[in-house]
Amino acid sequence: MPRWGMVIDLDKCTACQSCTAACRVENNVPFAGPEQAALGRGIFYNEVMETEIHGHYPFLVTQFIPRPCMHCEHPPCVKVCPVGATFRNNGGMVLVDHTVCIGCRLCAAGCPYGVRYFNWYKSELSAPLNPDVPERPKGVVEKCTFCVQRLTEAQARAAHEGRKLTDAEVVLLPACNQACPASARYFGDLEDPESTVSRLIQSRRAYWLMEELGTEPSVCYLKGE
Repeated sequence: MPRWGMVIDLDKCTACQSCTAACRVENNVPFAGPEQAALGRGIFYNEVMETEIHGHYPFLVTQFIPRPCMHCEHPPCVKVCPVGATFRNNGGMVLVDHTVCIGCRLCAAGCPYGVRYFNWYKSELSAPLNPDVPERPKGVVEKCTFCVQRLTEAQARAAHEGRKLTDAEVVLLPACNQACPASARYFGDLEDPESTVSRLIQSRRAYWLMEELGTEPSVCYLKGE
């Protein structure tokens, strides 16, 4: 079975936030608005964070870190969900069944990466919406899905043609990867030793956020040099 993962090259990321914008459009992510955002109710499937590395203004060196869901091998969010709404699928993606979610937010409390968001209100998105991604109701938790709808479509197309999905077809498959003008993001099968992501995680620059927790994230970063 594949284990889908992502590699993000921080040396290439310019914090343009094209990934964030593309993710919103592809996944019908609602805008919170200034009042709700001030209450901490913004929803960002892919948030670009800024961290200070060294130096002092105006000679300050910073690092930008895009932060999607880590789709952990051992996700704490799955363990704490009391109704099984949060689960890992056969490809290792951590997903949410919004028809089962009761909005208790234990998954959000259990996620050490802060990448789960409670939907406080019914979204009022204007057309056009992506018909491949259902809108989430009020009172559930939502998050990055690695654009599972795109992967499902690509897998179905390959199966119809009687062949396997190729690395070239998936490396830019998620909307965030496709939109990145710096080609800083890569997607693929971590179990395939010949895939782009498998080769990149062998780099001496590779690291994982909070890997000391034992969650085994499926998102790997390449340090800036």
